[in-house]
Amino acid sequence: MSKKEQRARQENDYFSVGRVSRPHGIRGVMVVDSDSHQFRNLTPGSMVYLGEAKTRQTVTDVRIHKKRCLMSLEGCQDRDEAEAWRGMEIYIAVDDLAPLAEGEYYYWQVLKLKVRTDEGEYLGEVVDIIETGANDVYVVQDADGEEILIPAIKSVIKSVDIEAGEMLVELLPGLR
Repeated sequence: MSKKEQRARQENDYFSVGRVSRPHGIRGVMVVDSDSHQFRNLTPGSMVYLGEAKTRQTVTDVRIHKKRCLMSLEGCQDRDEAEAWRGMEIYIAVDDLAPLAEGEYYYWQVLKLKVRTDEGEYLGEVVDIIETGANDVYVVQDADGEEILIPAIKSVIKSVDIEAGEMLVELLPGLR
C-alpha cells in the first residue's frame, strides 16, 4: 500500500498506538497499554507524539516485559518525568505507519465507504465495524436508516477502492 493510499480518508495526521499507563521503576521508563501492532513496530529513534498537544518525543527503547509494553523517551530520566506522561495518548504520524498487507485496511479507511453490489445497486455506507473473532462484519446503512450486515470475507468483498471511497460486494443468499 502506497503512502498516498495509506493516508486516504484519514481525518488527521496522527494514529493512536497506545496510552501511557504509569512509570516503571526509577529510570524514566513507562508502562504503555497498547494492542496495536504499530506500537510494536517502534524502534529506538522512532518519533512519537504524546497527549492532546502532540508533544514530539524520540523513543530510546521499546520492549515487552511480563506481557506489558515498556517505552523510554529521550530526556525522560527519572520516575517523576515519566509520571508527567501518565494517561497521555501516544500517537505516531500517519506517514510513519507500517504498510499493511494487500487487501488489509485500517478501520478509518473503511468507515464511510459507499457500498455497491456487483450489479450496481447502491446499498449505503459503512457506518460501523463489528469484530467477531472469525472475521469483521461491516454494518452498512442506507439513506432510510436500514442496515445490512456484510461479512468482510473474500467471497463477499469483491473490491475496495479507498481513494474513490467505494466498496464493491457480491451479496450471498440470505444477506438481505
